[in-house]
Amino acid sequence: MSSSKAARAVASPRTSSSRRPVVPRAETPFSDVTAPSTQPVDDRFFRSMVRSMRNGVLAVRRDGAVTVMNDEAYRIFGLKSNPGDIGRHYGEVLGMHPDIVRVLASAFELTHLPNRVELRLKSSGKVIGYTLSLVRDDDDTVTGAALFFKDLTRVEQLEERERLRDRLAALGEMAAAIAHELKNPLAGIEVMAGLLRRKIPDSPDAQSILTDIINEAKMANATVVEVLDYVRPVRLETERTSIADVLHDSVTMAESKARRGDVSMNLQLPQDLPPIQGDRHQLCQVFTNLIVNAFEALEGRGAITIRAEQGISEDDHGNPEAQCSLPTVIVHIVDDGPGVAADLLDRVFNAFFTTKAQGSGLGLAIVRKIIDAHDGRIDVASLPGRGTHFTVTLPVSGGQNWFR
Repeated sequence: MSSSKAARAVASPRTSSSRRPVVPRAETPFSDVTAPSTQPVDDRFFRSMVRSMRNGVLAVRRDGAVTVMNDEAYRIFGLKSNPGDIGRHYGEVLGMHPDIVRVLASAFELTHLPNRVELRLKSSGKVIGYTLSLVRDDDDTVTGAALFFKDLTRVEQLEERERLRDRLAALGEMAAAIAHELKNPLAGIEVMAGLLRRKIPDSPDAQSILTDIINEAKMANATVVEVLDYVRPVRLETERTSIADVLHDSVTMAESKARRGDVSMNLQLPQDLPPIQGDRHQLCQVFTNLIVNAFEALEGRGAITIRAEQGISEDDHGNPEAQCSLPTVIVHIVDDGPGVAADLLDRVFNAFFTTKAQGSGLGLAIVRKIIDAHDGRIDVASLPGRGTHFTVTLPVSGGQNWFR
């Protein structure tokens, strides 16, 4: 074979009998994307994540020491954030919330831990939904417990409002028909008793009895009117309304309906209070009723403080994805009267519940209904012998904006 042919054979070997050279593959930044990373994640990331969560998180070790408590947990419990709480026993940190202490104490004893349970905190009246979980290490040994919870107070109020509307819708037609049938005979009794009283002016005993009949008929008629007000849907005629003017008018109206006596009145109404979008007439009805109740509780002695201030709503209104802050006006009506027993406090807004010798028990129920129609809220706190504190919160820009 000639030298030129040999050279071509070496330079161009046949494919069937040759091996292609192996070329090392160049490494790229994406070649190990799916490979597990052995680099430890900074513990600060997890702490920042827990601190930023919009649910409350509380974790404790088996010995009871608090290991995690985020800002939302402090807010819901009404406590001031304190780094020194880490390492303390949860019973010391949550001393004002014995119901939560009991939940955590049972974490290591229950076979099935509660999941998605609702609880009303007795100390604050807030409603929370919580899940309790055990914390286990790599050996499946229980080392602690974690409580995850959310403030459901606003959601509970909205649900209660819907339940109330359903009940009123069912009762409305029946109550209206009954009230109509009662008003006519009551008016007849009052008129006939008045005529009879004029015909026997010389009989003091008969005059006294007929006067009592007329007064009782008027009282029964007033109850019928209150029932009608309670079952009728609230129709608001909203306008830009000054809460300060409403409160001044309410004090005047209350003094004409109940004996004030020696009760001192302290009004603290800032000049810069923003006007709200509300029904002036019905808001006057709300605050007049609350002030009249305070007058009656004080029985002519004591003090009432009415204080208004600007506030911010930070509720998510049932939508966990859209937390918003809206301006509000908050009105406090505080008296130093006998207060309300704890077992009765949860019932004060119920229809037909009253502690008075005479009364329909509809006053505060109507108050709450009007506040609900304004998409506001009313809260009450009281201690026997230390007075009662009503707090009314109203949105500045109108209820429709609470749910946008």
